[in-house]
Amino acid sequence: MCHIFAGQAPETYESQTRSVRIGGHSTSIRLEAAFWTVLEEVAAHQGMSLGKFVTRLHDEVLDLHGEVRNFASLLRCSCLIFLAEVRPAAATPIPVSPAAARERYLCESARVHLAAAE
Repeated sequence: MCHIFAGQAPETYESQTRSVRIGGHSTSIRLEAAFWTVLEEVAAHQGMSLGKFVTRLHDEVLDLHGEVRNFASLLRCSCLIFLAEVRPAAATPIPVSPAAARERYLCESARVHLAAAE
């Protein structure tokens, strides 16, 4: 059973540090390569660059909770949510209204932007 986990390529769990600009300040985030790959997919799904997605997520968490604690862990958990809920939903079309899909899967600011365009 563990072979599927133990046999993965070491490059997937190698740490990578990337610089991003959040709140006008440059900062570094260290995640495993596999998480950066998923975050790039998440950002593309949201119609944003990776940097813009990370910044927007940070800002929305700050708005909701007043602080952002352990942002790297939040990013990892966001990847898990995307892989468990969003990606499978996109692969298996289920009749759902655009408004319901927007409410469930888009960032708040993306929802506002789309609503204004409608």
